[in-house]
Amino acid sequence: MGVYRPPNLSQRRTIGSTNLDTIADILALADQYERELPPIPSPPQLPKGREIAGFIDHTLLKPEATAEQVKVICQEALQHQFASVCVNPAYVPLVAGLLSSSPVATCTTIGFPLGATLPSLKAFETLSCIEHGATEIDMVMNVGALKGQAYGLVLNDVQAVVQVAHNQRHLVKVILENCLLTRKEKIIACLLCQAGGADYVKTSTGFNAAGATVEDVDLMYRVVGSTTKVKAAGGIRNLQAALAMIQAGASRVGTSASLAIIKEASG
Repeated sequence: MGVYRPPNLSQRRTIGSTNLDTIADILALADQYERELPPIPSPPQLPKGREIAGFIDHTLLKPEATAEQVKVICQEALQHQFASVCVNPAYVPLVAGLLSSSPVATCTTIGFPLGATLPSLKAFETLSCIEHGATEIDMVMNVGALKGQAYGLVLNDVQAVVQVAHNQRHLVKVILENCLLTRKEKIIACLLCQAGGADYVKTSTGFNAAGATVEDVDLMYRVVGSTTKVKAAGGIRNLQAALAMIQAGASRVGTSASLAIIKEASG
């Protein structure tokens, strides 16, 4: 197994034309965005028919999920060409093996579902999952740290995972758990994740009080612009809901109702 090295927190990240060298810069930009959000970066293109499969992370994260159920969702993903299969870390080797000869990605969760573990543990979990075949990482942000205004910890948390994943050229999506955040906290969280190098910001775990909303996806899309993407997850059960999320700015949709959505999309 590789060696985890802490990230360089002084590394400069650029959001648009703004250099975010300090937490103060991020908070100043968040204040600006709270007063007036940026315009929509570009009108999202809605998928037609079965094209929506390429937006879907086919998901099974229930604690009682069995290996047989995981095998089934992998076969479904191969049949319909979903973007990824998203499972808990214990099933990464199984999924990676079943999807190895396909373009369907192996996605897993880190620090799930609470996000309240040490950055070093999230980094180690990420490294282990990648070495077992994961190619996309959905990590949970340290929600308590954000709400306690420990913004440096939040940034370090994201950077720790991003460094490990990006060293292997894999994607990182950071779950914000929006139902626990105020509007201002959502803005700050998006900017911190973007400054930390995340490829996506994601709405929800699906294990809390509420999931994705169109309003949250629109907010996140406006805040992160075109340089970071948005994933909507939690409570998306039909084609209408999935398309609404994509129209609001989501590039990925995490759902366990993928087959129902594809059936509707197929007419």
